Amino acid sequence: MAQISRGMLAALLVFCMTAIASAADRAIIVLDASGSMWGQIDGTPKLEIARDTLRTVLQTVPADMELGLMAYGHREKGSCDDIELVVPPSASNAASITAAADAMKFLGKTPLTAAVKQAAEALKYTEEKSTVILITDGIETCEADPCALGKELEESGVDFTAHVVGFGLSAEEGREVACLAENTGGKYLQASNAGALKEALAEAVTIAPEPEPAPEPVADPEPAPAPVAEPAPEPAPVAAPEPAAPEFNFAPSVVMAPGGTPLADAGQAWEIYKAAADGSKGERVGTEYNAYKGTLEPGDYIVLARLGEASAEMPVKIEATATAEPVFVLNAGTLVVRPRPSEGADINDGAAVVVEYPGGSGPATNYGETKIVLPAGEQKLTVRIGEGEVSETVQIAAGQTVEKDVVVGVGHVTLNALYVEGGDKVDASGLSTRIVKARQKVDGTRDDVANAYGPDAKFDLPPGDYVAILRMEGAEVERPFNIRAGEAKDVTGFLDAGVLVVSAPGAKHIELFEAKKDIQGNRKSVGYAYSDTHQATLPAGDYVVVAEMADGGANKEAPATVKAGERSEVTVP
Repeated sequence: MAQISRGMLAALLVFCMTAIASAADRAIIVLDASGSMWGQIDGTPKLEIARDTLRTVLQTVPADMELGLMAYGHREKGSCDDIELVVPPSASNAASITAAADAMKFLGKTPLTAAVKQAAEALKYTEEKSTVILITDGIETCEADPCALGKELEESGVDFTAHVVGFGLSAEEGREVACLAENTGGKYLQASNAGALKEALAEAVTIAPEPEPAPEPVADPEPAPAPVAEPAPEPAPVAAPEPAAPEFNFAPSVVMAPGGTPLADAGQAWEIYKAAADGSKGERVGTEYNAYKGTLEPGDYIVLARLGEASAEMPVKIEATATAEPVFVLNAGTLVVRPRPSEGADINDGAAVVVEYPGGSGPATNYGETKIVLPAGEQKLTVRIGEGEVSETVQIAAGQTVEKDVVVGVGHVTLNALYVEGGDKVDASGLSTRIVKARQKVDGTRDDVANAYGPDAKFDLPPGDYVAILRMEGAEVERPFNIRAGEAKDVTGFLDAGVLVVSAPGAKHIELFEAKKDIQGNRKSVGYAYSDTHQATLPAGDYVVVAEMADGGANKEAPATVKAGERSEVTVP
């Protein structure tokens, strides 16, 4: 699946942990807990992927490594000061960090620059070797300069390094935060989709520490007397030299098409298995990435090369005195998709790009501008923006790159409700907006299209006629509207309603009824609460409040009138 999976992000963070474990004694993970982490990847919120990934990765951290967790945007909305060292760095901290991430809320802004600065200070970066890993799905939103911070930390730190994991960032957004890592000698790792993730892993090359230089020989104060030469022994028979072992005995390469140029660091993965007795895949040895060269124990192996959604498998025999250099042919091409809501519109980052490809076990889903490697053949491409969807087939040949702008053809509408025309906006989470098709079916019903809650409800809709049903508690209004492809409009409905506030001291239950009785003498109930106070939004008109007393006494009643656009208060004596 070409998407940001838990396994992919885990592989990315494993690199960071591996690099840190060999390069620093103390580190802090800075986790983006901003509201944008509620965005979904193939139906799973990014925050859940991040939590699960941290849980997996932390199991690989050495117990003696001092590791901490800092977060931002996790306590309040709209604040650039919402930064907290949730778990101070110390050894054996994996469980504490996992628990903290699991309990964290994701609410606010993205003050990533200030968060990294505070993490560096918590690590005493001007006194001790230290590392910070920033995991962010957004760019700086608090008017700070991450590039300048990187230079500052590099110049004033003893041995400071920052690694940045760009989780779901576009290429342009990635450039805005990559400098923070690059200016400190760290790595920027892109995790926007499967292809981009593997390209990021191409950068994940752990550099072994330089060996300590050999000490300079110390001269003797006075030269020792030269030894007396003894007669040289008879030379021993010279044995034939053993064949020199190569530096590497396994150096695979991968090409997109037969006769193609081998890919260097394209993010390809090499899954290495020992060969079973029947020639099938046996015990898994490990997974390597990019232009890999390594040394394996001599024997028979099965190696699977992967890039994007394409793969190739073959048996490989490894010898101690020779280098195996198999070439894996993916028979694959590259598809680049730029989804747009209408002709000439900007690329939509929230668009779902779904590809069903030859031999696949299921569709691959990406979001926004997508670059994906696919097996050659006919691809079924579907792009969805809001309630709009368009599908087509794309033919890709081995070694070919196909680029497509896909126009879904939707318009954008923002819906709100006012209590009364010219009055206050209904600014409450309880406001519901339901979109249905305007055309009624034979039975009088209409097809549902979409729904949302709260003010400023936004919808991307195919061209057509619709009805918005806006409801706030007991008040409801229907608002017909039309939308065209590429059009953006605001639609407002007027509830002709007000707010009634009831107080009934000593009551255990309050119920509101329409004042007018039906032909049977009954009044229609319009709301209730098991309390001695109640607030309700109701259409303008006359009502009766009935209070059931907690002491078992007789019910009490009081009349109430609701005026459109006004707040009315009634006390039941």
